[in-house]
Amino acid sequence: MKEIFVHKDITIKDALKKFDETARKVLIVVDERNLLLGALTDGDVRRHILKGGNLDDVIEGVYNDDPVFLYHPWNIKDMKELMLTKRIEAVPIVNDEKVITDVLFWSDVFKDSFRMPARKIDLPVVIMAGGKGTRLDPFTRILPKPLIPIGDKPVIEIIIDRFIGYGVKDFYVSINYKGEMIRTYFDYLEDKNYMVNYIQEATYSGTAGSLRLLPANFPQAFILTNCDIIVDADYYDVLQFHKTNRNCVTVLGSIQHHVIPYGIVEFEKKGVVNRVVEKPEYDITINTGVYVIERKAIGYIPKNKMFHVTDLINLLLRKGKRVGVYPVSEKAYIDIGQWEEYRKTIALLKS
Repeated sequence: MKEIFVHKDITIKDALKKFDETARKVLIVVDERNLLLGALTDGDVRRHILKGGNLDDVIEGVYNDDPVFLYHPWNIKDMKELMLTKRIEAVPIVNDEKVITDVLFWSDVFKDSFRMPARKIDLPVVIMAGGKGTRLDPFTRILPKPLIPIGDKPVIEIIIDRFIGYGVKDFYVSINYKGEMIRTYFDYLEDKNYMVNYIQEATYSGTAGSLRLLPANFPQAFILTNCDIIVDADYYDVLQFHKTNRNCVTVLGSIQHHVIPYGIVEFEKKGVVNRVVEKPEYDITINTGVYVIERKAIGYIPKNKMFHVTDLINLLLRKGKRVGVYPVSEKAYIDIGQWEEYRKTIALLKS
């Protein structure tokens, strides 16, 4: 229980680390006596960041100071109804003084699932699977990158399984390098309850070039993802964010914290040193390779030319189109595109 307890003077940065450490979407804010003060969700943090808030800001003023809770004693019927109607992952149980005596998680109440079921989304997913995967050489000399195994499934099937949880049934896979092996895998896959459509490139045309080959009657918006990454996000919420902000493209960005393990020398002309910073820390938001894209954006992609999604985004920005970012935490983003990350991913998914 206490692993999700935090005080109101911790920073947003530390709260993000706590989300990653606990694998929870909510933290309970308490005082020294464990008196309930509020609750902080990953959504609260995201809204703070998007409003221009700093990661070094404290969570006071960011967390919800009117949280959902139940008094002791409680009953399972009320708990289930509360979690289902409010769609909350954790409910604190308090005594008459509002001191927390227990915290009930979704997995405690609904024994068959760790987290609440995903809300459904109605749009297709396009998976970019045409690259050679040179970062995983020599493995990819034999297998195409999408078929690299993670446990007993290839990574592309794990990605598809994640979206099936949101009710997605329509998948479009862009293929080029060893594309027939990908086709064969899905052709012989038994009991699949979804449709795999193929976008066959004559030559590899970048991460956006193949989108020109999508059908003319393609839906107004779709999700585009690399075939070697997994992003643990609430895609219903992502889509609502995309629609509400009327974005042409929404980029899922992962907030990463990096420490340079050296002293950094800052200097100007003639080698005059301004200062030396010992092991500086930087917070950056990286492009995960997952996007929500409006169909109209495809019209900006040139034909028969190497063209990446980053090229498309920069072109749209020059044209005055709106591009947004939906931030997720560091560990919500898993990249298996290189050997070190591949080994980490296997360990993480097993745990």
